[in-house]
Amino acid sequence: MITNYPQQIWKEHNAIRPPAVFVLLAIMLLVGVYFGSSVLFGRSDVSVGLFVLISAIALRGLVTDYPHKVLGLCNGVTLARAALTAILAGAVFVPEFDRWAIFVIAFVAFAMDGLDGWLARKADLSSAFGARFDMEVDAVLSALLATILLMSGRVGPEVLLLGFMRYGFVALSFLVPRLKADLPPSFRRKAVCVIQIATLLMLLCPLTPTALLVPATLSAALLLVWSFAVDARWLLRMPE
Repeated sequence: MITNYPQQIWKEHNAIRPPAVFVLLAIMLLVGVYFGSSVLFGRSDVSVGLFVLISAIALRGLVTDYPHKVLGLCNGVTLARAALTAILAGAVFVPEFDRWAIFVIAFVAFAMDGLDGWLARKADLSSAFGARFDMEVDAVLSALLATILLMSGRVGPEVLLLGFMRYGFVALSFLVPRLKADLPPSFRRKAVCVIQIATLLMLLCPLTPTALLVPATLSAALLLVWSFAVDARWLLRMPE
């Protein structure tokens, strides 16, 4: 009886634990975002603002749609990825920045992708919220990397296809409501997303030869357009 008492207390009170832990972790990461962006870019307003926005949207989803009674390390990893991504936002608004530092931060954020899903499956904490949170962090990371590359003049506007295809698809769904339906899990979609962000990282890497920039961008962009076209075709063929 005494042994089971702490577990009983946990079960009675852990319903409020995921949001509370999420907020605490977000505050801790916010400090890192502030100092990281201040050191790298001499300003922190954009990075802090973006991280607060991502955290607030995620917290809303956590409160309304999260089915588990513990937050799990998996969602903590995704939030940490969001913090690293938010730091990168400062590079969009400064004329000069350390490209190696940006590349390393982006690479770490990318390398952590997949870890959250593995942790969720291992702890039996998989959820639609976690999958959506991870996907949206990937989308923000892609958009920021594409914008940074465009602002640097390293590549042309075609790189925006790699960064904003997801948001273009969402915008199109308001005109074509059938595109708002849920898609089934797809290895193809996950693989293309990995290729998309890996290509953006390659374009950002200072060691990448200039001659590879345009071919790599166009190849990845065409692959991404094809993947979205496959999904759009599947959704449009679904019975109403």
